[in-house]
Amino acid sequence: MDTTKSLWLPEKASTFANNIDWAFYLYYWISVAFFVVIVFLIALFVIRYKRRRPDQLASAQITHNTVMETVWTAIPLLIVMFLFVIGMKGYWNMRVAPANAMQVDVIGRKWSWSFEYPQEGISNDTLVVPIHQPVRLRMTSMDVIHSFSIPAFRTKADVIPGRYNTLWFEATETGTFQVFCTQYCGTNHSYMWTAVKVMNPDDYQAWVAVASDPSRGKTPAQFGAILYTKKGCAACHSVDGTPGIGPTWKGIWGSSTALEGGRSVTVDSVYVVKSMMDPAADVVKGFQPIMPPFQGVLSDKEVNGLAAYIQSLK
Repeated sequence: MDTTKSLWLPEKASTFANNIDWAFYLYYWISVAFFVVIVFLIALFVIRYKRRRPDQLASAQITHNTVMETVWTAIPLLIVMFLFVIGMKGYWNMRVAPANAMQVDVIGRKWSWSFEYPQEGISNDTLVVPIHQPVRLRMTSMDVIHSFSIPAFRTKADVIPGRYNTLWFEATETGTFQVFCTQYCGTNHSYMWTAVKVMNPDDYQAWVAVASDPSRGKTPAQFGAILYTKKGCAACHSVDGTPGIGPTWKGIWGSSTALEGGRSVTVDSVYVVKSMMDPAADVVKGFQPIMPPFQGVLSDKEVNGLAAYIQSLK
């Protein structure tokens, strides 16, 4: 992993990084230069033109200086136009993915990310990609506005419900890099982070072979334990009895649970599946109806695995 960092920026790990860092420091030093000049002139004028006697009259008003006015208008205009061209070229480069880009679908929800690989039939909670391969992310949200950011790749885009947004990148370093949600999205916003793992092509193909069937060699309950973390269930539901945003899963199977509105229900496979597909239908008393529906998100095998895992938590 390239650990080259600065005071302001993290390590560089994508093809965008060098150009964006160059532009950032160009803007930065131009700003510093203007700041120093302006503060110096303010201090100089305060000292030089200080009123020294109570009866001292102001100097005759100078109406204008054509040369000076032209210079202080033209120079900033040229600088701003130059910076605009740099910004637009960078924007176009970051928005238009190469034709050979690998596509991954990204789904944001409170409060987790999931990544779908259409060609491989893989669903994962961590973004795994090969090095030196353009990757195009097609992103949407199941609930509120999120924002998908990979600081080491210098890339970020909003993830909006009801529409698709895209970004792309090409990783230049292997390793694990942090992914953040940079749009406040509710109670557990600060926990909505994951990672992107960049692998060598051979390692990536080996990962695909295993990830294409994560339930292979596992019991339904063991598979459900994996999904508990991968699908973001851990953000709201504990498995040790600790109260959370949602009810704990420990020991609830077969018990009678009070619902809002005065009803009660027995926690069994029917109730658990209904709670995943339509969580607003039966809200547990004392909790808010904030769980997003997982209809169309979980396969039958995944639903059965999660139900088996809940049942195993005695």
